[in-house]
Amino acid sequence: MANPNVETVSTVADKAKLGMAGAAFVAAFAAYYLLHSQETWLRVIALLVLLGIAVGLFLLAEPGKALIAYTRESVREVRKVVWPARKEALQMTGIVFGFVVLMALFLWLTDKSLEWVLYDLILGWKH
Repeated sequence: MANPNVETVSTVADKAKLGMAGAAFVAAFAAYYLLHSQETWLRVIALLVLLGIAVGLFLLAEPGKALIAYTRESVREVRKVVWPARKEALQMTGIVFGFVVLMALFLWLTDKSLEWVLYDLILGWKH
């Protein structure tokens, strides 16, 4: 559920940056295809430069800054995770595989039992 106390402030400058970023993004692909008669390396450089400009403009706007802050916070949280030791990871993987085999066996037996009851006993269809 969204926090109702959070206010999003979007200034004209941010909207302009996002608009220019979108225009640069579209221009990158347009330039790539419009330069079809040029050398491939020139087309790729034009594409990469315009995409770099688009990304740079996006990161300068408030949503881009929020994305950077979110990414930094996520990396900080991942560093706090205590990963299992190799032995523990192998044991847990073995338990999961064992459980999967047991469930497969159970479902197969259930399927064959229901097949026998329905087809052989109730309907009388012999295989």
